[in-house]
Amino acid sequence: MGLAFSKIFDKLWGKKEMRILMVGLDAAGKTTILYKLKLGEIVTTIPTIGTHAQQLPPNRPVALPRVINESGAPAAVASFNVETVEYKNIQFTVWDVGGQDKIRPLWRHYFQNTQGIIFVVDSNDRDRIVEAREELQRMLNEDELRDAILLVFANKQDLPNAMNAAEITDKLGLHSLRQRAWYIQSTCATSGDGLYEGLEWLATTLRKAGHQ
Repeated sequence: MGLAFSKIFDKLWGKKEMRILMVGLDAAGKTTILYKLKLGEIVTTIPTIGTHAQQLPPNRPVALPRVINESGAPAAVASFNVETVEYKNIQFTVWDVGGQDKIRPLWRHYFQNTQGIIFVVDSNDRDRIVEAREELQRMLNEDELRDAILLVFANKQDLPNAMNAAEITDKLGLHSLRQRAWYIQSTCATSGDGLYEGLEWLATTLRKAGHQ
């Protein structure tokens, strides 16, 4: 019965598409999260470095950002993985962009038409939480992201020294974001704990914001 109703709603309304950008410092667990959501399993990942794209759906055009360096010549494009994750009649196109410090300046080339940001934090990495905050604040100051909602995944909660969501909220300064819808979700990418709760918030908030 549930499947039948699902098919009816798909036919009536069609699947909605949302563009989501997933970023964070290197080794935060972004790619593991992406493929846990996509495949429901853990995959062996390597740092997202260089120019790389996962296979896209057939006949689906994807506009890749054109990056120009100071001399006017084409520059390297930040490495990314891109997958479509379906959840509650919404197709989330999730762009997972590398987090190494040399790649981060290129994040801005992926901002256009982004409706939601997933910022992944390694909850166990206390030494770099200030760096994570600086990168997040720098990104949120970009005009192209002024209307994007923010989901923070406080990842690696299975580790013994992990900061909890309240501590990360404080250290990232999330309470100062008074003009932006945001939410923080404790997660463990390897087990999948918290990931779909985060997608639920994204789906609900995007509907309320009128993106559908």
